[in-house]
Amino acid sequence: MPLSLELLPGVDWSIAIVDLGSGEVLASHDPDRLLSTASVGKVFVLVELAERLRDGRLSPDHPLDRRAVPPVADSGLWQHLTTDLLPLGDVAQLVGLVSDNLATNVLIDLLGLDAIRARATAWAPRGSDLVDVVRGLRGPGDPPHLSLGCAADHVEILARLWSERDTPGSTGERVLAWLAPGMDLSMVAAAWHQDPLSHAEEPSGTRIVNKTGTNLGVRADVGIVDGGGRATAYAVLASWTEHPPGTGRDDVMHALRGIGDALRAARG
Repeated sequence: MPLSLELLPGVDWSIAIVDLGSGEVLASHDPDRLLSTASVGKVFVLVELAERLRDGRLSPDHPLDRRAVPPVADSGLWQHLTTDLLPLGDVAQLVGLVSDNLATNVLIDLLGLDAIRARATAWAPRGSDLVDVVRGLRGPGDPPHLSLGCAADHVEILARLWSERDTPGSTGERVLAWLAPGMDLSMVAAAWHQDPLSHAEEPSGTRIVNKTGTNLGVRADVGIVDGGGRATAYAVLASWTEHPPGTGRDDVMHALRGIGDALRAARG
């Protein structure tokens, strides 16, 4: 059954919600529209990394040194730890767990931004992309966004990953495992009221795997809700003028959670 969504006016939306079993489109609004997606674009880093682990070019225990890149703050845990060295697998887990900016830049340094963007082109034909490294401040000569994306691309990426979830060592298995314990359930995923610190094995039986993106005037949530033998992929991207900071934020977050409520109600 298609979902009835109430979208906040004055906000640019790109939305796609698809039943992964039947392929039925449950909701759609400008699904091909490219918007700023902030940290959602880190998924492309994880995909490229998983591909290299799959074909043996890299090993999960390969050591990485955070001193290889300039320090970057905001989201993340590694910046608060004392160790400079972590195995590659742990660095990837930090990206999935807390959207770690420093870990992301260390992986970009290892993999190469050009290779990651080439992977994005192959996986996201409508133009979704990781445009740059994470920066504390973006100057006039820097790309204006960390990433761009549209809902249709991200739902297709999720469906591709989901199709490989049970294949050991596959890209889908690895990326979904990195994302599964992700702690940001503040947007669409808030509808299920799960513990953000411990939801990978939710007692209710509903599993949520998602990746979010947050910036000034940007809120994005892409993920999979799996429960009762029925899995649904969603991508909900919102962009608006947040000036001064905080303008419209409460209304946008309320709208995102409302979309989650509608999806949960439709799933039963």
